[in-house]
Amino acid sequence: MLELTKVDGFYGGSRALQSVSMTVKDGDFLTVLGRNGVGKTTLLKTILGLITRANGSIKLNGEELIGKPPHLRARSGVGYVPQGRGILPGFTVRENLMVGTFASDANASQISEWVLELFPILKEFLNRRGGNLSGGQQQQLAVARALLTEPKIMLLDEPTEGIQPNLVEKIEEVLIDLNRTRGLSILLVEQNLEFARRASKHFALLDRGSIAAYGSIEELSDDLVHRHLVV
Repeated sequence: MLELTKVDGFYGGSRALQSVSMTVKDGDFLTVLGRNGVGKTTLLKTILGLITRANGSIKLNGEELIGKPPHLRARSGVGYVPQGRGILPGFTVRENLMVGTFASDANASQISEWVLELFPILKEFLNRRGGNLSGGQQQQLAVARALLTEPKIMLLDEPTEGIQPNLVEKIEEVLIDLNRTRGLSILLVEQNLEFARRASKHFALLDRGSIAAYGSIEELSDDLVHRHLVV
């Protein structure tokens, strides 16, 4: 599905990722963990082509993404929920969702009903401006918008951060269901270790821009957590 081979990522002249190699298989749920500032968000932005420069190889279903602009990577099947949600505050919920359909030939100008069924509050608030939603509602909107691109793989950057507790569980369950029931491949950056262990099939630990540990979620030992996550 998604294969990174010896990927370096740069902001200007500074190398933020160093020789990162990892694979997210079809139907996988891989969570990237690590302390603040180790390169987790940079990893997602590198896959999306949102940094200055990248070396190495990033392939999605055998198609090389290095050298392609972000909009073509989205059309290739990379969905993205950024940290901070990226909602257009002046657009209505409907208009924000329509932005997602632009990356999908099949769903052009059409909001799939099943996506609204995942988040009923969005259907109720279709004509409300995105800036008037709560943080948790905006996150639901960001996930729904990304799903409307009909991604082969979904990249999410700390989707439960700063959200009221009653909606954290809702978003977590939706992501698990998308992976287990619909077979959607997910690459998640997350600080919530309990959620990572419950949802993931594989994990990757980042440290100083490099992969420090990588394997099945059962291999995420307390020793690894202590060495690479505990502050």
